[in-house]
Amino acid sequence: MNDDTLFPATRRAALARLDAIQPRAYAATRNHLGGAVTRLSPYLTHGVITLREVGQTLAGRHHLPVGHKLVSELGWRAYFHHVWQHTGDAIFESLHDGPLPEAAYARTLPDDIRQGRTGVPVIDRAVATLYRDGWLHNHARMWLASYIVHLRHVHWRVGADWLYGHLLDGDLASNHLSWQWVAGTGSHKPYLFNADNVARFAPAPWHSPGTVVDTDYETLDRMARTTRGVREDQTADGMKTTARVDGIADRTGRAGAAVRSRSFDTHPGMWQAEEPPLWHAPPTSASILTAPDPSTVAGRDVWLVHPWALHDTPPPATPVRPLRIGVCVAEFHARWGWSERRWRFMTEAMASHTDACWWGDAATLRQALASARSVRGLADPHWGNALDPVIQPVAPPALFPEVPGPCRSFSQYWSRVTKGSRTLADLLERTR
Repeated sequence: MNDDTLFPATRRAALARLDAIQPRAYAATRNHLGGAVTRLSPYLTHGVITLREVGQTLAGRHHLPVGHKLVSELGWRAYFHHVWQHTGDAIFESLHDGPLPEAAYARTLPDDIRQGRTGVPVIDRAVATLYRDGWLHNHARMWLASYIVHLRHVHWRVGADWLYGHLLDGDLASNHLSWQWVAGTGSHKPYLFNADNVARFAPAPWHSPGTVVDTDYETLDRMARTTRGVREDQTADGMKTTARVDGIADRTGRAGAAVRSRSFDTHPGMWQAEEPPLWHAPPTSASILTAPDPSTVAGRDVWLVHPWALHDTPPPATPVRPLRIGVCVAEFHARWGWSERRWRFMTEAMASHTDACWWGDAATLRQALASARSVRGLADPHWGNALDPVIQPVAPPALFPEVPGPCRSFSQYWSRVTKGSRTLADLLERTR
């Protein structure tokens, strides 16, 4: 059962989360599933609050060095958007070779993963939690991605698209580039985990002794680099699964040593979950979206509110308050489906501070907005230039300074944006 009280679609809820942040506890426990993480990500993704607001609040209450874990995690979000800005849709393709050739990875997600019945508790729990909450702790996301790519040899893009559709905080840059980091196509090596790692950072029901992840990292690395990887077979009674890796050549041509078969007890359906459908157009529960009406905006100054800027950032002063119009561009959603829960979150937040909310294709929206005296709104890569030349884009408030030219790694980006800054307050001064 979905619980929408976990992430109320209000700015008040976002600010309450922001007020509750304890940087010291965050740094000490952030890797634990029960740790003091912020859970701000849905509000940041949808622009209910901005990175700069988070930085201003934290700097006003805590003396944080730029090297603090909380500050650098905000930096990762900015870095992923930096890569997207300079790379464009290339982020949806492998940035470089991973452990195996592209052709070695499956292009469909197996049903047992999609339904949370792999028999590996950490994976099945993660899937059930994803569907239940629309959110996953970052460590659980990494475990899930690593299992899908390196043990089941499913292409990272397949997993990334699937996860994005079900996340309330699904951000195309952060999500897809994080999957590439795990896959080894956006990092120097694949991210691997084992049962000991799960036992250290997750509660007991997630622990996975006796399963395919209950092995050493050398074996896991060999699995990731072996062309056929793991095969999981189930006996007739549905209670035993055997995991093995075939001893065949990896991409370097070296023979991959066979991993000894291991049988373990599973309980299919223990955490089995039904996958919610993804919607490429507003479901009934998001019915506030209507067809564009040119007469509404004729001769008026308009401020556009879109799914990634759901807050009251005012445009430059005008003699009369601008008309606030919420817009959803149909072409984007035709490509990227959302869960019904995410649609509700977005439309409830949009409706709370708009005069009208429109749904339509880009051409229809441009035609309707053309009758306005002026149209302004925060720039965002999700909708790109869909409403050009009607809209006058406004740069969103920034926490980190712009970096000239693309950075090839987070460390390079981080050294550039923090150069000359010792504290979070210093960063804010540089982007006033």
